[in-house]
Amino acid sequence: MGTVVMHNVASVDGFIADRNDDVGPLHEWYFSGDTPITDGDDAGFDHSGAGARFRVSRASAEYVRSTWDSIGTIVMGRRLFDLVDGWEGHPPVGDHVVVVSHRPKPEGWHPEASYHFVDDVKAAIDKAQELAGERVVAVNAGDVGGQILAAGLIDEVAMDVVPVVFGSGRRYFGNIDRQHLLEDPHVVIPGDRVLHLRYKVRRTATGR
Repeated sequence: MGTVVMHNVASVDGFIADRNDDVGPLHEWYFSGDTPITDGDDAGFDHSGAGARFRVSRASAEYVRSTWDSIGTIVMGRRLFDLVDGWEGHPPVGDHVVVVSHRPKPEGWHPEASYHFVDDVKAAIDKAQELAGERVVAVNAGDVGGQILAAGLIDEVAMDVVPVVFGSGRRYFGNIDRQHLLEDPHVVIPGDRVLHLRYKVRRTATGR
C-alpha cells in the first residue's frame, strides 16, 4: 500500500485558514516565482480566481512537482468539499477522492467523477489505499486530518510553512487533544516565501 501523507500549507503558528476559511497570503508563494510547476496548462490547479499559472522558486517547483506526481487519492472532509464544490469533479492531483462525511454525495453531482463518500476515518483510509494502489494517499490537514492522525493512520506529515502569523483560525491538526511524536524532518527545503517540511510519524508499540 502507498504512504498516507497529511499535508497542507500553514502559517508559522499552525493555521491553514482564518475563521472564515480565508487562506489570506498562504498561497501567494504559488505565484511569486519564475519556475512553472507543470509544463502544460495548470489552470485547473488555480483556485485563486486570478487565472494565473503556478510559478514558484526552482527548489519549490522540483519538490511540489514530484509530490503531485506521486499522489493517487485525496482524502478530504465535507467542509472543504463544500467550500470548493469538490473541484467540480476534477481533483487538482491524483485520480480519486474520498470524502469523510455523514452525508452522501449530492444527488446528481458529477456521477462520472471517482469521488467516494465514507462516514468513518478508518474506512476512508482503507478505501483511499485501495484506490491509490502503490501511490500516495494525500490527506488534507484540518479536523478530519487530525482525526486520522489520532487514529494512527498517518505515515507522514508534510507542511508548506509560510512566514505569516494568523493568531487564530482553522488549525492544521484540527482539535487533536494529545501528543503525537514525529521523527526528525527528512525533507527541509527552503523556497521563496515558503519552507517545505516533511516528517515521518513515530510509531509506538501500539501504533499501526
